[in-house]
Amino acid sequence: MDTFLSCDWGTSTFRLRLVGASDLVMQAAIQHQQGIARVAADWEQTGAAISRQVYYTTFLNAQVHVLEQQLGYSLAGVPLVLSGMASSSIGLMELPYKTLPFFTNGADLVLRAISNDRNPILLVSGACTSSDVMRGEETKIVGVADVLPVAEQELLLLLPGTHPKHVQVRGRRVTGFQTFMTGEVFSLLAEQSILAGSVIRNSDLGSAASREYFIRGVHLSRQHSFLHHVFGVRTNQLLKEIQPEQNYHYLSGLLIGEELKTLPPNQRVYLLGSTTHVQAYVLACEALGIRVSVLPDADQALVRGQQQLLQNYRASGAE
Repeated sequence: MDTFLSCDWGTSTFRLRLVGASDLVMQAAIQHQQGIARVAADWEQTGAAISRQVYYTTFLNAQVHVLEQQLGYSLAGVPLVLSGMASSSIGLMELPYKTLPFFTNGADLVLRAISNDRNPILLVSGACTSSDVMRGEETKIVGVADVLPVAEQELLLLLPGTHPKHVQVRGRRVTGFQTFMTGEVFSLLAEQSILAGSVIRNSDLGSAASREYFIRGVHLSRQHSFLHHVFGVRTNQLLKEIQPEQNYHYLSGLLIGEELKTLPPNQRVYLLGSTTHVQAYVLACEALGIRVSVLPDADQALVRGQQQLLQNYRASGAE
C-alpha cells in the first residue's frame, strides 16, 4: 500500500486523514467533534444491542466513506492506524498501557490488529508510570524520535495542550513523565468561574499589549500564591481597567508560568505542540530563562509516529 489512514480519536474530537505512506503528504481529511466520549454515550443508548466493537468500526467505516466521497474512489483495504482514546475503557477496545520505559521508536509499544471488513485497523495503546498515564502522546513522541539529539544525559520533551506532558527521555527511551492540568484549568477559570466576565478569548499574542500581560503573568506565577494572583484577573478589570483581551493572556501566563516553575532556568526544553501553543510556551520559556528548541508540528509528529508504528507492526511479521 502506498497510503494509509491516520486517525487521531480523542475524547472530544475526531480526525481522519489519508496520507502517503512514504512522503506523508495529506491527500484528504475530515475533522469534527464526534470524539470518543460522544460515540461511547451514543453506543450506551443502544442498550448494547450490538457489540461495542461493531458499533465503533461501523462508525469508522462511515468516516472513511466520507473521505471516499471527497476523493471519488474506494479506499477499501487501506490500513487505518488508530491512536488516542480509542484504546481506552470507553474506546473501540481497551488495551493495557505500556509500563515505562519504552523505546522512542515505538518498538515495544502495545499494538493490536482489529478485524474490519473494509479497512484493517491497527490500534495503538498508551503508556504509564506508577502514578501517571498517557494515550496519544506516545505516538507523537515516536514521530519525533529521529530529530531528538542522541545523548546520555536526560532530555526533557514538553507537549503542551489540554493536559500538557513533561516527558523525560534518556538513551532513546522514555523513562518518565508528568501530566499537568494547565489547559483544562485555564478553560474552567476562563469560562465557568467568577473570572469569566473579565476575559475574552484572544489568540493573538503578536500585539505588544498581549505579550506584556502574558509575560507579567508568567513572572508573577513565581511569586507568592497562584490562588492569590489568579484573583488578580478580576481586580485587573475592576480596579486597573485592563481590557478583557489582555486579561486573557495574563491568565494564560499565570497558568503556564505555574506549570513551568519547577524547571531550573538552565534546563533545555524540546517543545512539541501546535502553532498557538508553541508561541505561548516559547515566550514563557524565554521570560523565565529556560532554553527551548522547537520540534516539528505536533500533527506532523502524530502522522509520522503512526507511519513508524505501522512499519514496526509489519516488520514484526504479525500482519
